[in-house]
Amino acid sequence: MNSSELRFLIDVGVGTGIEKYLREEGYDMKAVRDIDTRMEDEEIIQTAVSEDRMVVTMDKDFGELV
Repeated sequence: MNSSELRFLIDVGVGTGIEKYLREEGYDMKAVRDIDTRMEDEEIIQTAVSEDRMVVTMDKDFGELV
């Protein structure tokens, strides 16, 4: 699997260093902080599913939603 096949959605609690690294490595990524910093977890999941993205988060409660 190469970087063009992986798509990420980065949650607000994840550091911007991760966002920068993924961009520099050529990954297709979107940051929730660039969309809406108040986006609810359910909406993050819906966005990730509809855009075929993996969510990167530090939110410990996120797994319960999935």
